[in-house]
Amino acid sequence: MVKGPPPSENKRRRNADTYAGLHSTVVDDGEMTGPGLEGASWSAPARSYWEIWRRSPMAKAFLETDWARLRMVLLLVEDYLKNPTAQKLTAIQSNEAALGATVADRLRLRMKVVKPDADDAAETPAGVTALDEYRRTLAG
Repeated sequence: MVKGPPPSENKRRRNADTYAGLHSTVVDDGEMTGPGLEGASWSAPARSYWEIWRRSPMAKAFLETDWARLRMVLLLVEDYLKNPTAQKLTAIQSNEAALGATVADRLRLRMKVVKPDADDAAETPAGVTALDEYRRTLAG
């Protein structure tokens, strides 16, 4: 049972969306980006965590400040692996959310991840007719 008055058909939003139309699109091409881990002796799980982020499509949009933040998160991850606490996990998740780790985070950040189009990836070599173009000539 629904309580309250029925919704108005003429209802309008009075405050405009501040970020309407603003979004970023990143291409998931599987390419590795960002700096490697050097200097410190990191554990295997911490190195794996870093490499996952380097392969992520979000990394294509990272600036130097984002990589610096992720390195601080990596310190938290390394510490969490040695001595897990709820507080450390919350800090890790909060920082990951700011970087777009989950689908919900990317929606909130208005970030869209797309796969490269097969048409864009495989251009037709010179002197070769594309199959769709050939079919159109036969049909027309």
